[in-house]
Amino acid sequence: MANIKCIGILTSGGDAPGMNAAIRAVTRTAIYNEMEVKGIYRGYRGLVTGEIVPFKTNNVSNIIQQGGTILKTARCMEFMQLEGRKTAYETIQREGIDALVVIGGDGSLTGARIFAQEYNIPIVGLPGTIDNDLFGTDTTIGYDTALNTIMECVDKIRDTASSHERLFFIEVMGRDAGFLALNGALAVGAEAAIIPEIWTEVDQLEELIEHGFRKSKNSSIVLVAESEITGGAMGMADRVKQRYPQYDVRVTILGHLQRGGSPSATDRILASRMGAAAIDALMEDQRNVMIGIQNDQIVYVPFSKAIKNDKPINRDLLHTLRILSI
Repeated sequence: MANIKCIGILTSGGDAPGMNAAIRAVTRTAIYNEMEVKGIYRGYRGLVTGEIVPFKTNNVSNIIQQGGTILKTARCMEFMQLEGRKTAYETIQREGIDALVVIGGDGSLTGARIFAQEYNIPIVGLPGTIDNDLFGTDTTIGYDTALNTIMECVDKIRDTASSHERLFFIEVMGRDAGFLALNGALAVGAEAAIIPEIWTEVDQLEELIEHGFRKSKNSSIVLVAESEITGGAMGMADRVKQRYPQYDVRVTILGHLQRGGSPSATDRILASRMGAAAIDALMEDQRNVMIGIQNDQIVYVPFSKAIKNDKPINRDLLHTLRILSI
């Protein structure tokens, strides 16, 4: 067992439902194992500025159902510089923190990896991102809740789409990954999902017009990943207006609606399991790893793999969506 007496917890990057459940699990599992816990506010900025508070079990009471993150999150340009990371390390030493648990997405874990390599600090990451784009884990904290939010919003939009016989392009998050768009499309019975993963292989708009948007339907819903590659929902709508002016096109951008709300049962359970596993990993002297879940089993994924490898889209789901949209 590693000689770790005090751990620091921070959340970084975009917030995701379930982060508070993860904070709760990390804190209470650490205390159960007779460790001190310190909450670091506003991500890596808190390490630079010293915004750190001792956490007891009551600090994480009644937060499992809350969206967002009680530790807050913020960008920190200073931490991207060598001098800023040196200041952060000095803060850690001053606070007596022996290891870190970082909850966040790709950018957050990239920062953790660099910091751990420079100063030989044990760091364990938890995949907290609604995009579900981290390699090595079947799902990420916040993804299920965001997917359910998309489903609820699109169900309401379909009511008006059907009433007016319109083609709706609905933009969802996923700058580099189409998991929300693809699975959201399946969940709401959409006609298509425009995702960056297959953009170079096929003109998804042409395919939609030829096969998906049929006169036998009184409306069509298309989910579009916000990616610059696809041009987003506005880009799709502009193309349709120019080339197919006979269609009545509307655009809805769901935006930060997708990040909010109370986490689903799935995200609460996932975050709780991963949070507890983070402390187990540190006690096993693991470092520079992300806690993942594969086939419902906890796994340790090296930061290098989680960050560098692209998570593949399930192409069987694309085929299923095409079949079900006829």
